[in-house]
Amino acid sequence: MMDYITPHEVAENMMATAINKSKLSIKDLLIRGALSGALLAISVALALMATTQTSLSLIGAFVFPVGFVIIVILGLELVTGSFSLVPLAWLEGKISGSKMLKNLSWVFIGNLIGSLLFAVLFWAASTETGQIKELGLIEQAIIKISEKKTIGYAGHGMLGLFSAFVKAILCNWMVCMGVIMSMTSKSTLGKILAAGIPIFIFFALGYEHAVVNMFVIPAGMMFGAKVSISDWWFYNQLIVTAGNIVGGLLFTGMAIYYTHTNKTKSITNE
Repeated sequence: MMDYITPHEVAENMMATAINKSKLSIKDLLIRGALSGALLAISVALALMATTQTSLSLIGAFVFPVGFVIIVILGLELVTGSFSLVPLAWLEGKISGSKMLKNLSWVFIGNLIGSLLFAVLFWAASTETGQIKELGLIEQAIIKISEKKTIGYAGHGMLGLFSAFVKAILCNWMVCMGVIMSMTSKSTLGKILAAGIPIFIFFALGYEHAVVNMFVIPAGMMFGAKVSISDWWFYNQLIVTAGNIVGGLLFTGMAIYYTHTNKTKSITNE
């Protein structure tokens, strides 16, 4: 079909995208990163609303990808997606190590700003800035998730933290697959469908996403979760970010790029 982009072309686009990302200014990285963090946080709130209303987690997973596809279509910056592309350009000698670190660091900060901003606004809207003490089902769910993702892992010691790391690998394997699959189509509808499928998978299976956690854990703390800032960072955020890097770069970025690049012709059905 005219809309379809072959895997060989996708591999070339992956490298071009990574190089273009490395050229963005700090201002653009922060703005696009903040918008992405907020959009993903909104998707989490929407997914939790769907889950609590229907008691079906699959319904929540079905609606969650809406924020991600907006990010992809508008060309915004999500650090977990960049983990599969920007380091790949560095490995291939296309960009310097300093450019790679600059891009990933500022996008991470932008994602964090956007996630925290929506967390504060969501708390203010849900509690009328602290005036309403009785929490709704979504807010109660956020508290449970926040505690499970931090002190829940800590309660199982090193094995709990290793579980978080593995879940983060599996998560970003799918998230970055969504980023790359969006490159297989030229149409908006095609991008939505291609990008949304892997995102549905990761959310439905309950894996660990660094940017999602930038919202759900501090939001849980605002609503009263028994989680400290150190719990958030040491029992989840840092280890999940590390796992997301491994899953995105090794299992998706490098795997797809190196199997399809430098091919003289695309694979055809025999």
